[in-house]
Amino acid sequence: MPAMLTIRDEGLGAKEQDGSYELTVPGERLTIRELIRERVYQEVDDFNRKVREGNDARFKGLVRPAHVEAVLNATKSDRREVDWKAQFELAITAFEDRGVLVLVGEKQATDLDEAFEVTPGLEVTFLRLVPLVGG
Repeated sequence: MPAMLTIRDEGLGAKEQDGSYELTVPGERLTIRELIRERVYQEVDDFNRKVREGNDARFKGLVRPAHVEAVLNATKSDRREVDWKAQFELAITAFEDRGVLVLVGEKQATDLDEAFEVTPGLEVTFLRLVPLVGG
């Protein structure tokens, strides 16, 4: 049975928070890997739908695809769809390299195969870390 999570995006050193939104997930128990997959799939699907419809789409995802800078500056006819599987791999790498931290409620997830229960009102925070320049 599908369940609902509140997703919050934050970035250290960012001037503003990206905000929060609701994400429908396929069950009441899932792993961090499954959570990242669901999140990435949904955000890429939303972006690609806007591109196909010819709308002015800006990709706002957990991780940025390599060609997004060109997409952001391109004309509408030049916009390309994003591959969700490639985005998923980038997001997994970011988690493993500690570029993105995941907080389930108040607890930091440390393993992709760590499972958690989806309960009413549960908030998951994706915290993007910014590497230091010159360090």
